[in-house]
Amino acid sequence: METIEKPPKRRLSSEERQEEIIRVAMDLAAKNGVESVTTQDMADAMGLTQGAIFRHFPTKDDIWLAAISWVRHSLMSVVGTAAARSTNPLDALERMFHAHVSFIARHPAIPRMVFSDHLLRRDTRLKQLIQEIVTGYESKISDLLAQAKETGLARPDLDEASAATLFIGMIQGLVLQSNIFDGRRSLTAEAKKVFPVYLNGIRTRID
Repeated sequence: METIEKPPKRRLSSEERQEEIIRVAMDLAAKNGVESVTTQDMADAMGLTQGAIFRHFPTKDDIWLAAISWVRHSLMSVVGTAAARSTNPLDALERMFHAHVSFIARHPAIPRMVFSDHLLRRDTRLKQLIQEIVTGYESKISDLLAQAKETGLARPDLDEASAATLFIGMIQGLVLQSNIFDGRRSLTAEAKKVFPVYLNGIRTRID
């Protein structure tokens, strides 16, 4: 019987290999926590040597920096697309909220990275990038809240900055509860219950 040879595996480009390393690092972080993940773990999961990992990223911190940069780009794309489908500023906020929660539900490593004291203490670049993500996101939310006030949809006395902080804080709280209860509290299901309470607090009162 003639043996059928398997076609050789395609050699990944440098960019593709970097993307694979980031994906594997995030998968491992979701399962074991950021602090526990080593470059040897990453190499083993990919069938590579540590040397191959370091050919693409000089240090482990550079891998986490690239992973958080990916989160920034992907999350902003997701919430931006959601907001673009909206009919008014408050609808945009609601769509962004649920898109953000769904994004985290699909990528459970994100909170472990973004809120990791271990990473924040290790490299000032990581802390600075996370600060930029949060402040940029808060600014986007504040702008929508200001638009809602201008169009009469939100309370005229609303403090946009505080409401933007609360918006992000709700997501953090939902993630924390989901982790505490080992996923028994669905992020997306709880988000549907929470956002109407937020909306009721910021929109214009109708007597």
